[in-house]
Amino acid sequence: MTSSSCRDSGQAFPVYIAVIAALLFLAFAYFVVGQAGATRNSAQTAADAAVLAAAEDARAQLRDGWLGVVLDPGQWDGFLTGTAYDGSSACEQAAVFAAKNGGVFHDVGCVSLAGQHGFRVTVRTEESVGLPGTEPRHAVASAKALIEPKCSFTAPEEPEPEETEPDPDPTEPEEDPEPITGLTCGDMPWTIDPEDPELPSVVDLFTVRLAGDDE
Repeated sequence: MTSSSCRDSGQAFPVYIAVIAALLFLAFAYFVVGQAGATRNSAQTAADAAVLAAAEDARAQLRDGWLGVVLDPGQWDGFLTGTAYDGSSACEQAAVFAAKNGGVFHDVGCVSLAGQHGFRVTVRTEESVGLPGTEPRHAVASAKALIEPKCSFTAPEEPEPEETEPDPDPTEPEEDPEPITGLTCGDMPWTIDPEDPELPSVVDLFTVRLAGDDE
């Protein structure tokens, strides 16, 4: 091998090393970028799961509370409109589901919506991403869920009292309570039997869904 060839080989070797180093750096950078995207997706998944858990817990509370007063339609209003629930209890469920998906509450965490029935949850991932020598970053995501009532109630009109002759025996037999009518869920009328009071399932009473910021 001539001295010229040796010099060429010696000059090419550092270039080769530099190219390999650049390729390795690019591969690592792409890996970090991909990891960051996966972490952002994880944050959104945690936020979605958490806010749905809060809304579904509130929906279950609404049905349970409604069952407690089902024979007194005068107390139905807060349940019909989807407001009679404990938001703090619902947000506790949100925290549990955020943790199951690798997230924790961030900033305000879980809050009830103003002017709407539902919740907004903000979470950040417990895992962080970042290039060596840079500050690790956590992904943050928010989600919003709405609780939409599906039922309405129209109290039946009271019949006009009939005029009757006075009964010589003032003791009147007890009348069986009348079924409660006027509740409609979706397009289906629902009758409440006083002897065996029941309500439709939670999914028939309320819709729970994720919503965008423009809703």
